[in-house]
Amino acid sequence: MGFSAVIFLSVVGGILAGDHFHSFMVGFSLATIAVGCCYWLSFRHTKYPQFALLLLISGFAVKLGITVFGVVWSLERELITSPFVFAMSYLFFSLVATYGYFKYREFWNSRIEAVKAKLQTV
Repeated sequence: MGFSAVIFLSVVGGILAGDHFHSFMVGFSLATIAVGCCYWLSFRHTKYPQFALLLLISGFAVKLGITVFGVVWSLERELITSPFVFAMSYLFFSLVATYGYFKYREFWNSRIEAVKAKLQTV
């Protein structure tokens, strides 16, 4: 249900942003790249809590850096024609990407737990 709602809202947003499709796509691509890099860097497995905090902070800094660089680069090339469409697209897809990465992580953790449980019964 949630996946179909995300797809529906994405398609409707793309259709409604038809005049400013480049702004919509820049928001989509920047949000998914920034959240993906932040997620990849932040959620490493480590034994040391201090290192985990450092990874979270550096993940936030990378997300902020990618966003700022992407916005400046897009503005220089005049890809962002509507700041409002870009902002709404970035906000929506950053939430969607975060939801997607956490669901993906939950899926793989459940698979690993199932395999461990199966190995323990053998």
